Amino acid sequence: MSEPTEGPELKIEDAKEKVIGTIAETMDLYGVTPAAANLYATMYFEDQMTLDEMRTELGMSKPSMSTSVRRLQDIKMVKKTFTRGSRKHTYVAEKNFFRSFMAFYCQMWEREAKMNMEAIEEAQEDFIEVIKDSNSTSEIVAKAKTYYDQLEESKAYYHWLEDLVESIRSGKIFEFLPKDQK
Repeated sequence: MSEPTEGPELKIEDAKEKVIGTIAETMDLYGVTPAAANLYATMYFEDQMTLDEMRTELGMSKPSMSTSVRRLQDIKMVKKTFTRGSRKHTYVAEKNFFRSFMAFYCQMWEREAKMNMEAIEEAQEDFIEVIKDSNSTSEIVAKAKTYYDQLEESKAYYHWLEDLVESIRSGKIFEFLPKDQK
């Protein structure tokens, strides 16, 4: 005797809820609010959704929904799509976790490297001025040299980070860390 339709349907919904809950819980790594995380996790199982459908599904306010969608678009987790014949915008969640990981972390790592390298360059120029200043005592010059050298050593990390981003974007990283084919 077969199970009534409600049994399998309920099982599917329960299974989806498990994944939605876990995705939403771990999305703090991407710097998104719990509301945005829950939205992404819900959208993951949908083909596309309008803002109205999202609001209905999640019971979120319109401003909260718009803010969450915008944040998810910023980090390339959600894309706006166009449906011919419809005046409403629809949105699709990025379902390829490799792509979403690469887009988000590459963006963050590039930002980190760029900002820190700019600060290091400026600071090193200041240290050089102190080192060359005839009014600087030997202790001050030694301190400036120590800090200059410390910053010089830190550049290796930021160059490595830039190389990591490039290897991810080019796909070269998968030669060393292949995607699991299981």
